[in-house]
Amino acid sequence: MTIGLYLIAFVALLISFIKSRENTVLALKKAWKAFENILPQLSSILIIIGIMLALLTPEQISKLLGSESGWFGVMLASLIGSITLIPGFVAFPLAAALLKSGAGYMQIAAFVSTLMMVGIVTLPIEIKHFGIKATIIRNSAAFAFSLIVAFVMGVFM
Repeated sequence: MTIGLYLIAFVALLISFIKSRENTVLALKKAWKAFENILPQLSSILIIIGIMLALLTPEQISKLLGSESGWFGVMLASLIGSITLIPGFVAFPLAAALLKSGAGYMQIAAFVSTLMMVGIVTLPIEIKHFGIKATIIRNSAAFAFSLIVAFVMGVFM
């Protein structure tokens, strides 16, 4: 599957290059610049994830975030997700690694959904643009919805 996607991307790039060499080169330069801008964040996050997975054994992860941890694990994962600022393209591979290391579906669902929807770190910016009332309502609703998502995942998985 991965090789097929790379092949499709390469063929599309080749077609683009044939159609307009200068636009393709410009697009590649912009893509490289975007990659350079993301690289410091991405590498620091990957280092943190690597250290975390190296320090915590699968048994420890299972104890803290496994199915047996129940709602304690869900709340812990929700709190960690709420205060962590990780982009989605890193969060989902991290969630997969945590699942492989023994975390439960309900706990990972809570972690990922709060990570994507609740923003404790970004509260000052959100309050500045939307006001304190709207910010509190949105973040509270997002947190509650994340717990509902975790419950639903616990029932169906």
